[in-house]
Amino acid sequence: MAIVVRLDDLLHARRMTLTELAARIDITLANLSILKTGKAKAIRFSTLEAICDVLQCQPGDLLAFDPAIPGED
Repeated sequence: MAIVVRLDDLLHARRMTLTELAARIDITLANLSILKTGKAKAIRFSTLEAICDVLQCQPGDLLAFDPAIPGED
C-alpha cells in the first residue's frame, strides 16, 4: 500500500515551479521537495491546506492511494 503524491502533475498543469510554490506557501524548498518525491512520512493539514489554496485543488487531487505500490510495513 502506498500514498502517491501528484504534486509534479499539479505544478505542471498550473505552469508553476516548485520554488514558486515554496515561496507562496512559506515552506522550505527542501521540505517541499521531500513531499514531491514521496519521501515524506507525514504532512501537516496547514501545509496541505496552503498547497490546495495556491494550486486551487482538492486534497484528493494531490494525494492518491495505490495498493499496487508496496509501502513500509
